[in-house]
Amino acid sequence: RMVSSPTGHRFLALGLSTAMIMAVWTTKGAALKTLSRPFFGTARGVVRPNLVPIFRPMSRTPCFGRLAGMRLFAEQGGRSSAAVKQQEGAIAEAKSKLVTKKMDLNPPKGTRDFYPEDMRQRAWLFGHWRDVATAFGFEEYDAPVLENEDLYIRKAGEEVTQQLYNFEDKGGRRVSLRPEMTPSLARMVLSKKRGLPLPLKWFSFPQCWRYERMTRGRRREHYQWNMDVWGVEGISAEAELLSAITSFFKNVGLTGEDVGIKVNSRGALKEILTGLGVPEEKFAATCVLVDKLEKLPRQAIEAEMEKLGLSTEVIDRIIDVLQIKDLDEMTKAVGQNSPALSDLRKLFSLAEAYGYADWLVFDASVVRGLSYYTGIVFEGFDRKGEFRAICGGGRYDKLLGTFGGEDLPAVGFGFGDAVIAELLMSKGLMPSFKSANIPVVVSAFDEKLYPVAAEVASKLRAIGQRVDLLLDIKKTKQVLKHTERVSAAYWVNVAPQEWENKQVVFKDLDKREQSEMTIEQLVERLQGV
Repeated sequence: RMVSSPTGHRFLALGLSTAMIMAVWTTKGAALKTLSRPFFGTARGVVRPNLVPIFRPMSRTPCFGRLAGMRLFAEQGGRSSAAVKQQEGAIAEAKSKLVTKKMDLNPPKGTRDFYPEDMRQRAWLFGHWRDVATAFGFEEYDAPVLENEDLYIRKAGEEVTQQLYNFEDKGGRRVSLRPEMTPSLARMVLSKKRGLPLPLKWFSFPQCWRYERMTRGRRREHYQWNMDVWGVEGISAEAELLSAITSFFKNVGLTGEDVGIKVNSRGALKEILTGLGVPEEKFAATCVLVDKLEKLPRQAIEAEMEKLGLSTEVIDRIIDVLQIKDLDEMTKAVGQNSPALSDLRKLFSLAEAYGYADWLVFDASVVRGLSYYTGIVFEGFDRKGEFRAICGGGRYDKLLGTFGGEDLPAVGFGFGDAVIAELLMSKGLMPSFKSANIPVVVSAFDEKLYPVAAEVASKLRAIGQRVDLLLDIKKTKQVLKHTERVSAAYWVNVAPQEWENKQVVFKDLDKREQSEMTIEQLVERLQGV
């Protein structure tokens, strides 16, 4: 049949069905490139791996030869001869192009795989967080990990805006993996504001994504514990959230000597800047720069402040105020009648009533890096200073207004999973999760008795036992090794001799005791255990 090449030449193909090589000619007609992809024309041509392109140096007319005698003849006529060396080279090149690139088996940089052992650790941590949140009367919620990009685009110079995993989807929409949960929560509240009973007390465990430089305890994805209160103007909301944080610390074995919580109010810094003549529209951007003081050289921060239009006098005053670590000294700086300091005093007073005042430390340098915070802010830290911030949060009363809604008082915190895990391991407070800790293992001696083993497992699961039913037949030595691996307390084996009497073998592995009993007796034995 006739076949046309991309260059317009027509060939007569004899006995061919798959095209693997294409002849591409230069304008001079003396060069040939071999590509490992098919060509299509008036008919679909076939060139097997042992077919090679052959050409006459003085002509643009190509033809293909096969060692077994199959030939392609150009429509212009002429018979070609086989070119063995060319054939070998073409085959080698085709094979090299068909070799599959070796897959990178590592997860993307900055992310993690969660094997069963890792999942047990994560479930343990989430369990502690959930226990605290529910004990404080909070309800769980969630939102999509993919959000509209506009939700995070703010103009205060925040790092989070520059660290988005953002892209255009197939519908032409600008979207982003969420870098934090609070904007999603604000969107949800705004969409159903009139139908939600206030105050809201919600918690979640979002996975967040930021393309940032990785350090100890900082990855490009992490899970975090969020707790937020909406609709409460007074600092009772902050006091309750700080109580939840310290309750978690106590529950996992940390003390006030191990960790603390730095507390400040953006309102106090705002009062000072207002007194110095700094306009309100520059306040959020100034706070973002202040938050970078521990990460960047002071000269670089001062240069950025100058770009904002802040004078040397204002910059020096800001730097001086940030060194204050005592509430009484801060009172001298902003005045006795400061509303911001009044809130801080109330907070410390409530902390005494709650019983966690010794965990709190006043620190004027804490302003947090997100532009939407408006009042009290706080940040968990380890007393030895070996880790970055453990958790952080604050009041954000004006966030809904930035989305076009009516402002609503709100306060919340985020508590990442990475730093706390590192801290607990360094203190020897993280349990071991190597074993699955499955209480009961059930096995059958042979295939005939497997249905009985399945019945035993089902009846034990029905009474609430976690049971590992071995799905294939193993020797006794292998079963015992498996019980050790999963830290089983009991082993139930269905064996021929005992089953003749409708009994199974029950072994208490901790006490090293063995007995025979019916399935009904076994169920009764493990009921409530």
